[in-house]
Amino acid sequence: MSERRDFFGKALGAFAGLGALGALYAAKRTWDPLPSVKAGGFTTIDVSAAQENVLNTEMWRGKPIFVLKLGKNAKPASAPNGNDANAYDDKRLIEIGGSKYLVAIGLCTHLGCIPAYFGDENKFKCACHGGEFSAAGEVLKSPPPSPLVIPPFKIDGNKLVLGEEGPEYKKMKADGLVA
Repeated sequence: MSERRDFFGKALGAFAGLGALGALYAAKRTWDPLPSVKAGGFTTIDVSAAQENVLNTEMWRGKPIFVLKLGKNAKPASAPNGNDANAYDDKRLIEIGGSKYLVAIGLCTHLGCIPAYFGDENKFKCACHGGEFSAAGEVLKSPPPSPLVIPPFKIDGNKLVLGEEGPEYKKMKADGLVA
């Protein structure tokens, strides 16, 4: 009879040990970042094929990113706040391969709507509350409280790496051009 008890004791101990290992494995998996979070770290955008005054939208960390190659005449058709300067001369633009680009998170800084780009007017318009931004992301018409947000970036040749703070981004940050 004791041999039988010994067998059941060992079987119960082995079963409890397997259950504990399974619980530890499940706990460890909850500590690991989700695959969507891992993939959301860095995004590389090749801007060599970008066309002038054509908005390209990429996704980074679940947010739309506007990439716009500006022409030398990017003056908005109208600016209710009087800021009708040529966007091509704006300090917020990023220079890559001799061309200037707007790179910004494509969410209105008022309530987070996605503004539409009107190339013939050289400006973004937010349909939610009528806010307007220049082709450089500067506010032309309220209610947006601030310009379009520039995400952290690094320039690598003709490629833009989002999510990493390169020297160009750090300089913009030091100059107070990014949040």
